[in-house]
Amino acid sequence: MNARLLASVGALLALASFSAAADTLLVDRVRAERSMSAPRRGMTMSQVERTFGAPSEKLTPAGGDAPRHPTINRWVYPSYIVYFERDHVINSVAQRATPTEIGPKAVQQQ
Repeated sequence: MNARLLASVGALLALASFSAAADTLLVDRVRAERSMSAPRRGMTMSQVERTFGAPSEKLTPAGGDAPRHPTINRWVYPSYIVYFERDHVINSVAQRATPTEIGPKAVQQQ
């Protein structure tokens, strides 16, 4: 019986430490995104390229198949990805809060 109790307590402690690490990671990501120098909402593609340089990669556009589904473009820079609706920035998102961050796997291009 003691072995089961110890195993249960060990499992709860492991879950608690995992939860604390996840909370810290979220805080780190929010801090990184707030402090990064990245394109801001409303900038045009030409303004972004003039201000921040050429992206390391321009991903395949998505959408654009109907007026209600505008074309979404994604430009990859070393520390963030810029999302455009048609040719205007809608968001810039940090790729990683720290070099050691472990997060969801990247989406594979088809």
